[in-house]
Formats: sequence, structure tokens, C-alpha cells
Amino acid sequence: MHKSSFIIAAPTSNSGKTTLTLGILRALKNRGKSIQPFKCGPDYIDPKFHEVACQRQGVNLDLYMMEEAHLKETYSHYANNVEVSCIEGVMGLFDGAKKSERSTAELSKTLKLPVIFVIDAKSVAYSVAPLMYGFKNFDPEIRIEGVIFNRVNTKSHYKFLQEACEDVGIPSLGYLPYLDDCKIESRHLGLSIDSIEQYDQKIEKIAESVEKTIDLEKLLELTQQSIIAEDKPIQKEGNDGLKIGIAKDEAFNFYYPQNIDALQKLGSVHFFSPLKDKVLPKVDLIYFPGGYPECFTKELSDNHEMLHQIKRYAEDEGKIIAECGGMMYLGKSLIDAKGKEHLMANVFTFSSSMQQMKLNLGYRTIELPDFPIKGHEFHYSQLINEENTTTTGKVWNARNGEVKTKIFRYKNVWASYIHLYFGEPYIIKQLIDFLKENTFTHENLHS
Repeated sequence: MHKSSFIIAAPTSNSGKTTLTLGILRALKNRGKSIQPFKCGPDYIDPKFHEVACQRQGVNLDLYMMEEAHLKETYSHYANNVEVSCIEGVMGLFDGAKKSERSTAELSKTLKLPVIFVIDAKSVAYSVAPLMYGFKNFDPEIRIEGVIFNRVNTKSHYKFLQEACEDVGIPSLGYLPYLDDCKIESRHLGLSIDSIEQYDQKIEKIAESVEKTIDLEKLLELTQQSIIAEDKPIQKEGNDGLKIGIAKDEAFNFYYPQNIDALQKLGSVHFFSPLKDKVLPKVDLIYFPGGYPECFTKELSDNHEMLHQIKRYAEDEGKIIAECGGMMYLGKSLIDAKGKEHLMANVFTFSSSMQQMKLNLGYRTIELPDFPIKGHEFHYSQLINEENTTTTGKVWNARNGEVKTKIFRYKNVWASYIHLYFGEPYIIKQLIDFLKENTFTHENLHS
């Protein structure tokens, strides 16, 4: 069966990939097309924008965190149900963890999908010809099926760009003009997911421009593909009968849909809000994803009932897995950017601070005694007085260098700055088993 599937990539970051992706998603949605967005890499924010654009959340495809077979299964699972699949790339086309490893280009080759190339034409005309020639010929396995130019001044400007495409042998599919009032600002930490809704009107304006200056019919025609058959059906793991609580609200919402699916295969999932709920559901495991607790410090701190119940759950040896913002919530306190301290659950004795913010980011592999688990780190906050907290495992980056990121352990509580990927259910089952087996002994742990 043939459907339209393509990757939107660019020579560099800030070329307009997100703007164009959102415009195409909305334009196709307005035409009545069913479309599934994807995001290359671990980013949580762009998939949320995708959902605003086409009412379907983007699904991450990441060659570092996901095994290749699982990645193909995931792509096929979602792509088979729609008419169009659109993958937004990350950074420059060949930018990977090491050279081009795990880059957008490698994803293109893994899934055998064509690339639609986005070039920022703000300060360039015919000089895009050698740029396109280089990207076209650098790796013959990458099929650049068309080019769309961003920030084009005039029709005469676009004429120069079209001539460059003709000489290089890549079809020009159109352009976006300057759309300063539709700029999608940098998705920095601190932007509330709810505030993404304000971009709805911007996305609609971008879509209107897409319809006027981009040949969508030609794009869909050039990107007809046979959907990759799943190497094996996504496994239906046996239900272990677990009751799993997941923190989900404005403060905690950084999670992969595949992670939630994996947890649902282990039992029943119960969402709760640390911001608003007063009663913690009776569960066997709590999953605290990351998010923006620093934007809701007062509300979280004022919900004494929930804080006390989380603390009691941990003391009673309840199992908790917490990532980044979830870990910050489990600390003694959270210090905001103005230096004000807000009391948190006090499961751990350390505090987190938004003062003297420093970006820490990168892929991570956690080496536990019997298995590795992968994820990524992205945060500006810092921990205070964490030196005496029990830690477990070692952490490595994508280049196999050991990093200082810590995995904290208190009774059956497991927490770190690392956002985990456990879309394959066996991973989360292994982690739960690890918590069970190491409940009372501190073997393999160190301070």
C-alpha cells in the first residue's frame, strides 16, 4: 500500500523546520487528510506543537533510545493508520551524536524515507546551488526529493532559487515568505505546555501561506512510499495486574506515548494531579515524568495533602520512578529564580534551584547491575546538598564517556535528571524488578 511519507530536514538548526512542519500539518488537516506527525530525536515540545497543528500528538523516533526493530515497529504502527506521515527532523540533516550517527539522515536511511529539504533563503540567492549540490551528493542513500525555501523576499528572489534547483536537479516545491507575526519562538525550558494553545492562530496563518506558495500536491506525489511492514507485531505483554499512578497535569507532562503504552500493558493506569488532587490513588507504582514544576512552585507547595501522601507512600516502601521535574518534586524544596524556597515532598534531603541556571543536556545510558536503560538529559536547574544521598549505577553519554549525572535511591524510590525511554515493556519490567530485588539491601549501591 502506498502512502505519502517524508522527513522535513535542513542544513542547520533554525532554518524553519518547525514552522514549515506545523504549516504543512495544518494545511493537510484542513484538506481533510489524516496525518501522523513524528519527531526525530528526544524532544518533548515539538510533538505538542504537532498536536495543536493537526490534533494528533507527534511520536518520537530516536535511534539512540530505541532499538532499530522497535523504532520500525513504532513507525509502522502509527503510519499504517493515516494517509500522510510527516517526520520533523532535528538540527542539521547529518548532525548526529557522533558524526552522522543517529542523525536525521540515518533515520531517513533506516526507514527508507525521502527528505524534503528546508533552506533559509533570507540572505542568499543562487548560492544555494552548491549548498544543495553538496547535500544531494554527500550520501547517495539520502533521497532529497524536493526543496522548500523559507523567508523568501519576493517572487523575483524565488526565481533565483528556482534556477538553482533546476541546475542541481532537485525539484523546488515552493517557499514561505517572511511571517514575522507567526514566529514560533524557541521552545525553552519554562514554557508551559498549556501556553502552546496560543499558537493556534499563528499555525493557521502559516497554513494559509503554505496553501498559497507551496505545491502540496507535488509534495505528496513525490513522497509516495510503501509503508514498512513491522518486523514483528508490537508485543502484547502479559498484564501483570499492577495499578500504576502517573502524575499528569500542567506541571508534569513530559512523557513519551510509548512509555504510557508500556505501563498500560503491565496493568491499569491511573492519572493524578500533584497540583490539584488531594488524594493519591491506591497504586503499586508511581511514575513521575518531568515537566515544569518551577512554574508552579507555590501551587505544588501549597498542596500539603498530596505532598504528605507522597512522602508517606515512599516511607512505606512504595515504588516510585521519577524523572527530572518529578525528581525535583520529591526533593526537600525547590528554590525559584528569585531565591524563594518552596517546600516539596522531602522524600530526598536535597533541594533543587533555578538560580544560576546552567544547561545540561545529552543522551544518557544508565548502567545498572544487569541491564542498561537509555534516555536523555535536559535541564537548567541544579541540585543542592545531594552529596549524602544514596546513588546507584553509572551513567554514560552517547560517546561512551562517563558523566556526573546521578541516579538517586531511597528505599523503593528511583530518581534522576534523566528522562527515560521504556517503550518496550521489558525495560520497565526490568526496572521494577530491580527495585523489588534491591528493596532492603544496598548491594551495588554507593554514596
